[in-house]
Amino acid sequence: MYFVEGSFLDVLISVRDLVHKGFVLVSHPLGASIRMLFSPYRSIIVGEKVEEINIFSVEIIENSIISYKKHMEKRKVDWDNKEDYQLIDNELLGSTIKSLNSNSYESFI
Repeated sequence: MYFVEGSFLDVLISVRDLVHKGFVLVSHPLGASIRMLFSPYRSIIVGEKVEEINIFSVEIIENSIISYKKHMEKRKVDWDNKEDYQLIDNELLGSTIKSLNSNSYESFI
């Protein structure tokens, strides 16, 4: 487990740095809805480091950063509903971990 102190953008950049070092994305960096972009919380699952950089993971994380920046030009982080976002992120993380225990993680991205 790796905690990033900072914004959602800081989390995305930290994950991007890991992906560029050879780690593979297991879960998608962005939530399933536009509304989740305004969450102050986001958990992203990254797999083990591999020998070759996974181009698919690079494209996903780079496009996620672009998309996040684009949407956040017009909106701000929704701190008023932070407890709800914590709960949603926790539920999504738990669901993903549960699915990982029963499937190959490669099927998530």
